[in-house]
Amino acid sequence: MKPSAIIEQTVQFVQQQLKNAEGGHDWWHIHRVWTNAKLIAKGESVDTFIVELSALLHDIADSKFHGGDEEIGPRTARRFLESLSVDQDMVDHVEQIVRHISYKGGHNEGGFHSPELAVVQDADRLDALGAIGIARAFNYGGHKGRGLYDPGIPPNLHMSVEEYKHSTAPTINHFYEKLLLLKDKMNTETGRKMAQTRHQFMEAYLEQFYREWDGSDTTRARD
Repeated sequence: MKPSAIIEQTVQFVQQQLKNAEGGHDWWHIHRVWTNAKLIAKGESVDTFIVELSALLHDIADSKFHGGDEEIGPRTARRFLESLSVDQDMVDHVEQIVRHISYKGGHNEGGFHSPELAVVQDADRLDALGAIGIARAFNYGGHKGRGLYDPGIPPNLHMSVEEYKHSTAPTINHFYEKLLLLKDKMNTETGRKMAQTRHQFMEAYLEQFYREWDGSDTTRARD
């Protein structure tokens, strides 16, 4: 099967698998990551076929929605690619990318590295930044029944993997526990440039959020 046909089959598979997914982890999240991965790959020496397959399959079965099973995503990706008779080395590579792409509270930095992982990881992290990142954070927070913000619950910047996975803190805390940290964890030059712009947008958003929270913006408007 030609690479283009495999990509087409993969798109159809992912769309079907994620048709009822939570809004921040649905097909359109995959589509954005896929688009940015292709863009970033243009400036890197990578196998673009592996990049595209990994971007499309990176969240095919997110552990957050499968009882914390960290292997269901890699296992699903492998099973699907093998069903298409994809080269075994490629299957192994994509499986490793799916296994190691997640942030996990900053505790997923070792064990496997490749230029293709670097590209797809940057594309995935970019979708957690900027206007889209803000929308996704609050969408997931609402999905989990979390509060917007509680001044009495400070962010925890030293969580273990298990604490990060089971956190029930307000959504604003997530900005400090993950989103604002991503800019300095980008792997590629293109990713870093894109992340900087989105990071600045989130900082401006938080400033406005706190002004509205404590009413200082209304005070200023009356002056």
